[in-house]
Amino acid sequence: MYKFIFVIIIAFLSGQRTSEKIIARQGNVSFFSYTPVENIKAENNQVLSIVDLENNKIAVSILMNAFVFEKALMREHFNESYIESDIYPKATFAGEIIGFDPNIEGIQTKMVKGNFSMHGSDKELEIKVKIEKQNCVFTISGSFEAEVEDYDIKIPPLLRGNIAKIINVDFKFEYEAYEE
Repeated sequence: MYKFIFVIIIAFLSGQRTSEKIIARQGNVSFFSYTPVENIKAENNQVLSIVDLENNKIAVSILMNAFVFEKALMREHFNESYIESDIYPKATFAGEIIGFDPNIEGIQTKMVKGNFSMHGSDKELEIKVKIEKQNCVFTISGSFEAEVEDYDIKIPPLLRGNIAKIINVDFKFEYEAYEE
């Protein structure tokens, strides 16, 4: 009898848990580069991210040629000359959200530690993020700085003054339950 009640309680409690994985199919990543000649900004809303709530692991995949620029020539230079999106079509991040409790409603500020890979180069990052949970819907947002030289992006000497050495990157992902 006690064993039967224990099994029912466990089944009920496990039904109260948050779904193990959540997914953002149209996350948003944007970047901004200030230069004396012309500011460069672009936005990408075709970013995929998955969070495993059991172990707080997060993965992000960014399709590089999906960035939209103000000017077509900027997009062409970004994809062909700098990022070389035909050779390096994606940037990825894989890491862990430190100290995150998916059962807490409201806002949590946490650190995400992991590896960001872009243009064939990897860099360990630690990013402060804001995680908001409302009615079982999660939103993760934050920003970080990427140094162009860390990712082996070649800038011709003539254009070095037109491209910032540090690029500001912002992101926002709205997650829903992941169903396999």
